Amino acid sequence: MKKIIGLLFLLMFQQYSAQDKIESVMTLSEYLGYVKNYHPIVKQANLVINTSEAKLLKARGAFDPKIEIDFDNKQFKEKEYYNKLNGTFKIPTYYGLEFKANFENNEGLFLNPEANVPTDGLYAAGVSASLLKGLLINKRMADLKQAKLFLNQAKEDQQILVNEILFKASISYFNWLKIYNDRNVYLNFLNNAVVRFESTKRAFQQGDKAAIDTLEAGITLNNRKLNLEKARIKLVKASLELSNYLWLNDNTPVELQDNIIPDVNTLEKVDTTFNIALFNNANFDIENHPKIRSLNFKVRSLGVDKRLKANNLLPQLDAQYNFITQTPRQGNSFNVDNYKAGISFKLPIFLRKERGDLKLAKAKLQDAEFETEAAKVSIRNKVNAVQQELDSYVTQNDFIINIVKDYGTLLKAEERKFFLGESSLFLVNYRESKLIETKLKAIDLENSYLETKANLFKTAVISIAD
Repeated sequence: MKKIIGLLFLLMFQQYSAQDKIESVMTLSEYLGYVKNYHPIVKQANLVINTSEAKLLKARGAFDPKIEIDFDNKQFKEKEYYNKLNGTFKIPTYYGLEFKANFENNEGLFLNPEANVPTDGLYAAGVSASLLKGLLINKRMADLKQAKLFLNQAKEDQQILVNEILFKASISYFNWLKIYNDRNVYLNFLNNAVVRFESTKRAFQQGDKAAIDTLEAGITLNNRKLNLEKARIKLVKASLELSNYLWLNDNTPVELQDNIIPDVNTLEKVDTTFNIALFNNANFDIENHPKIRSLNFKVRSLGVDKRLKANNLLPQLDAQYNFITQTPRQGNSFNVDNYKAGISFKLPIFLRKERGDLKLAKAKLQDAEFETEAAKVSIRNKVNAVQQELDSYVTQNDFIINIVKDYGTLLKAEERKFFLGESSLFLVNYRESKLIETKLKAIDLENSYLETKANLFKTAVISIAD
């Protein structure tokens, strides 16, 4: 925690001049920790879960108990035509049942005879049910099931979105590291060019070297300065690109300061940072991949929709039964002799709308199943390709290490011969240029290797600790 606070201090500290600043290393782990916790796009990905939770709450609202009160009154020419009060308390259930209690009190000169009730009103308690269509599955049941599945799907999609932004952020970090290493190479060899130019100039002044050697040493020195300046401006641009992913908790962007440098030992820690140290392609379980889990939740949701559409082909048969009493406080007042019951039956003749909906639901479900199978093959192939690419980089790295070592040996030998007067400045510069070129290739190879590690992290969608 102290290290993180210190890093924040260094990121925001802008009062001292560059020469007064102490260099501080920002590791890949610390950097990705900031991105994961504070980047706006990561916070935006969390809204996917919040939205799904709101939809689940909305779906559960279909099962909330309800109180309904209807009051209707008519007065005309000082006559009370009617005064009707009807209060109902309903409790929907998961299946196609609904319990309800009712109070009815009506009076008036012109009241419909069927609405006549005792003076103190009439009480009723009963149940209504859909016996065919809507019994085992209905719209509110389907909405609740799908809302739960959408919430689980949103959690998987959120992890995919977070990993995507962490992948992009890590690519920026690796580019920053690469350019930083390039600049160090040019900086180190600039010192060689300065020493060689000064010694050649002194030798010319003493008559030991020709003027052309001084000119060649000067050209080499200026080339080194030119390459260093190019690397410097590239490093500035890379730092600004990296700053796009650095934010504070209060949504304040942070600009990376000159004294913050990348970790040159990132290669040794990248597996731990990405949590891929124990990753094994042979043991990779495709079914636990967030993309596949997300698609499976989608398939299950479409399966619920298909069941609902198939249920809509059934006739609609609704029935209700209510016990009636004017003395509800007496338990024995509810009996089968006093009741209010009804039954309703509906059946479209051709069912063309229902059959069309079912066909569409089946097509969507089949399409999602095809998408899932295709995604499994694609992810397996991508992971396999990345693993083979990583194996190849290990082999390439062995080659490049030996090449750098051999070019370094050649340069030292050429410098020794030059010191003894058996070689020329041209050959020394040529050997040194080849060594620089090879070192830069080695840095490029390391960068490609790191990017492939990040690609494995993204493709397998592996979680990292906060």
